[in-house]
Amino acid sequence: MTTARRTVRTVAAVLAALAIGGCGIRSTPVPVDAGPAPSRASCTPPAPDGERAGGGTVLAVFLVCGGEVIAVERAVPLEEPPGEETGRDARLRTARALLEELREAPSRAEDEAGFGSAVPGDLEVGGPSGGDPKEALRLDRDPGGLPPFALAQVVCTFAGTAATGRDGTVTLGGPARDGDGGGLLEYSCTRALRGDPEAARTAGTPLPE
Repeated sequence: MTTARRTVRTVAAVLAALAIGGCGIRSTPVPVDAGPAPSRASCTPPAPDGERAGGGTVLAVFLVCGGEVIAVERAVPLEEPPGEETGRDARLRTARALLEELREAPSRAEDEAGFGSAVPGDLEVGGPSGGDPKEALRLDRDPGGLPPFALAQVVCTFAGTAATGRDGTVTLGGPARDGDGGGLLEYSCTRALRGDPEAARTAGTPLPE
């Protein structure tokens, strides 16, 4: 090999070493933990699955994806009321149908897009107790004690539907305390509630006098 060739190869090796050093890359015999692979969840709501609901009413159901609560359209099977139905009965029927959707496992398309639910599978909802306003709904446990994001799912799914009877707000509580109508709070589907798992601890305001 000629001196000129050796010189060219030496210069090329030096330049390559400088380039690697300039990029901040250092060789190491120890494996480096770069953390989990980036999530491939698209969080793009799929089209409603009409077959799953038997062609029910298309409503927004809020599921968890990418660290927030996002609306997904579902065909919700609302059972026909038996005979005459009061406004209270209609609200409770709608609330129970929506809660059933939140307890359901995500469809295949929802799962592939990264959606899931934090709502417990055994959560139940009932109508107002004695002394409650007519639009109140009561869960079988304290709303503030639900898993992260579950309260946001319930509030945002109920808000603005026949389940609440009041636009933009949801009157929600846990089991009635001695039938006195206490323990109710008014919730709104805010950006903070949808995006912060800790927001449920301070969400809700006392009902106006």
